Amino acid sequence: MPSPKAPHILCIRFSAMGDVAMTVPVLLALTRQYPELKITVLSKPFFAPFFKGIQNVTFYGADVKQEYKGVCGLFKLYKTLKPKQFTAVADLHNVLRSNVLLSFFRLRGTKNAQTDKGRAEKKALTQQTNKVFKPLKSTHQRYADVFKELGFPVDLKGDEVLPKQKLSNAVYQALGNEPFKWLGIAPFAAHDGKKYPLELLDVLLADLASKKYKIILFGGGTKEQQLLNAFEAKYKNVVNVAGKFSFTEELALISHLDAMLAMDSGNGHMAALFGVPTVTLWGVTHPYLGFAPYMQPEKNQLKADREEYPAIPTSAYGNKVPEGYDKVMHSIKPKTILNRLIQILD
Repeated sequence: MPSPKAPHILCIRFSAMGDVAMTVPVLLALTRQYPELKITVLSKPFFAPFFKGIQNVTFYGADVKQEYKGVCGLFKLYKTLKPKQFTAVADLHNVLRSNVLLSFFRLRGTKNAQTDKGRAEKKALTQQTNKVFKPLKSTHQRYADVFKELGFPVDLKGDEVLPKQKLSNAVYQALGNEPFKWLGIAPFAAHDGKKYPLELLDVLLADLASKKYKIILFGGGTKEQQLLNAFEAKYKNVVNVAGKFSFTEELALISHLDAMLAMDSGNGHMAALFGVPTVTLWGVTHPYLGFAPYMQPEKNQLKADREEYPAIPTSAYGNKVPEGYDKVMHSIKPKTILNRLIQILD
């Protein structure tokens, strides 16, 4: 009799950087516990560096907004993926695009499972009236549940981190060789309700710049680069790396940080991938939604004042800011942030 096919799972996760980064600890745990298992990750080409070097994990980059756009494009992608090689499909996205792609595999009888995004629970947690304020399952666990449904239960132990990556000469030259602790700060996010006010960041930097830290500012886009350049010019131990390095170089730099200060955004998740102590500032969102960086303690989750702003969280992604909630981040004082960072770094 022919031998059974070795298990090979196609793992689908497009979307935002943080969502894709959160798959990494789960895949690390999965491949450790099932060394015979092969995984192919299907995502945006830009995210390939997340998965480099993970045992038994290969990456397939697909541009689903151009080359594989629409139903016809997704069918073309399905054929390109050589569907016979996969014994199962794990849809960690569960949106229209991934559902269409998954339907082609279902038609050929491929075993499959999809993440439960907890949409009803999140709606109850984010509604302004009759809010059900309780912690929801983490996104990492939701991903793990998909593999359990496929027959591969995953135990997330908390030690699933990537090794530090090699720094390029360009990064070394930009940061210098002072014997300082490296503190990353990423003050921006996709939505205004999750960004830390620059005037408060200025207050924080004034205190941090007097200490023996190398403060490394992260951002993206021309406008953010210009805003961060002003802080670099103002404070001697501050370096703005926005727009200066490739994504691979920036990821390697993050892996060498001694601490990261980030918003509810991708930078915090990237730091957590390497076990970097990560302090997250939560504005109109909240860690109860399940998007906290991997295995970061509660004391690293600095939240806006819910007594003053009881509608928090106002949405799952921070794109809804009710009237009167435009200053929620002001309730997280620079002194509070400073004290937590000093506790970590010193």
